[in-house]
Amino acid sequence: MKLLLFSDVHCSQPAVERLVAMSERADVVVGAGDFGTMRRGLADTLAPFRELSRPLVLVPGNAESDEELREVADWQGVHVLHGNGVQVDGCEFFGLGGGIPVTPFGDWSFDLDEETARTKLADCPVGGVLLVHSPPWGAVDVSSRGQHLGSQAIRETVLDRNPRLTVCGHIHDCGGRWETLGETTVVNAGPAGILWDLESNAAVNATAS
Repeated sequence: MKLLLFSDVHCSQPAVERLVAMSERADVVVGAGDFGTMRRGLADTLAPFRELSRPLVLVPGNAESDEELREVADWQGVHVLHGNGVQVDGCEFFGLGGGIPVTPFGDWSFDLDEETARTKLADCPVGGVLLVHSPPWGAVDVSSRGQHLGSQAIRETVLDRNPRLTVCGHIHDCGGRWETLGETTVVNAGPAGILWDLESNAAVNATAS
């Protein structure tokens, strides 16, 4: 199975148009949040994805809530996850969106504290694909100032449930990169899109940095 992974397009129509074109090479398209910007622009940004001929699996970022995302992404073939999972073409996906831990951005940001995140991650299956907006602490979560900004709850889940792949975004400085945490590859997808072969657990169109 080939996945098209992306995150953090933040209302960029050129980025979305490129992703729609790239999707023809994938079996499933996977978006790790922050499609809009500060709770605005979500509907216009996602509109081109209605043309997809592939299933689309999404989690909200901190720039949109799960309710806002479900209201907009309402067409057949799209799955919005937030503390729940779905099976697509025989593969188990489990998702959790939002900024974790709580960000310093204020009331507009859709955030969860670590304890809430632990509760919502409790049903994450073993060996599936974990889709989160925030990265786990210690993997593709380093800011330009060298700070780890990831989630301890997500880290614990990755180490306990050993997903085949964890897809995230949120920390733009690590966009397009991936690292290993325990037995799991963690990909910070970024807006350019990464084609990922799930069977070989490797990128098709990019080189790790």
